[in-house]
Amino acid sequence: MRLLVLGGTAFLGRHVTTAALDRGHEVATFTRGVSGDPPEGARPLHGDRDDPDALPAALGRWRPDLVVDTSCRTRAAARNAAAVLGGVAGYAFVSSLNAYRNWPPGPVGAEDGEPTWDSEDDAYGPNKAFAERVIGTAVGDGFLTARAGLVVGPYDYVYRLGWWLARTARGGRVVVPDEGMDQPIALVDARDLAGWLVALAERGQGGAVNATGPAGMTTLAGLLDVCRDVTGGDVEWVRVPEADLEAAGVQPWQHLPLWLPQATARTAWDVDTSRARELGLAARPLAASVADTWAWQQTDTRPRYSPMGLPAPGLPADLEAALLAGR
Repeated sequence: MRLLVLGGTAFLGRHVTTAALDRGHEVATFTRGVSGDPPEGARPLHGDRDDPDALPAALGRWRPDLVVDTSCRTRAAARNAAAVLGGVAGYAFVSSLNAYRNWPPGPVGAEDGEPTWDSEDDAYGPNKAFAERVIGTAVGDGFLTARAGLVVGPYDYVYRLGWWLARTARGGRVVVPDEGMDQPIALVDARDLAGWLVALAERGQGGAVNATGPAGMTTLAGLLDVCRDVTGGDVEWVRVPEADLEAAGVQPWQHLPLWLPQATARTAWDVDTSRARELGLAARPLAASVADTWAWQQTDTRPRYSPMGLPAPGLPADLEAALLAGR
């Protein structure tokens, strides 16, 4: 079948493209053309999703049967996709847990029982919820919205897990949040998510699904220990109280990637993923995801970035030194 990936050259979209090619589809990717080329075998199409004329012009007479949408961030992009792609048999849309009004901190129960944003705010969560409604209305029964949480794996340029890998590889004394080490974390490997999205688009599966790892799969301490083991770094975890981190200006999720303050962390990864498990979303061993990410990271030289226009995640060296002083 003809499958269009909206995205397709970086991280999740790249894995979706590979999965679709492996399953024998004729694949095209639609991107701005600034993140490199798609995997070999895919047809690259270029344009700005916010331009209503770009997608029709790029597609020409080539019309997809299926769509996997990994790149929708704006309301204009959602409206433009709905106008052009409403007739496809299956459309798998990568949304976010941020589409829920109460996440974070959550917890998040079954998909149909949790409210999503319905405001006009031009922000990530409300925009994802808007896209769910607009594209879902256009596509109908074959529209799947996968509300993803933390996604990891090779080609992850956002550098949250990547920063911890680089930091543990460097070794030495490493600042970690004292109370936060026991916080639960759930994550999903981009390759598992990608293959699953393609398979559900093929089936024309509809509805909303919380698409992350099972609750309780690991903790921040467990994940960091795996990073240490994978990189072979000789590290000493220096546990700094949350109050001291906040007083020093350490920003959760940004300066110490994956760390959330206690009040949020207690429930942020308490997410009901039973429907995802029923629909076949796999969860490969954490050590495999981390090891494969580290192997890729050591050979890739492209810049790391934050998706929100912030500096790349990680604790600045001067702030780390100040926190370590006297401990």
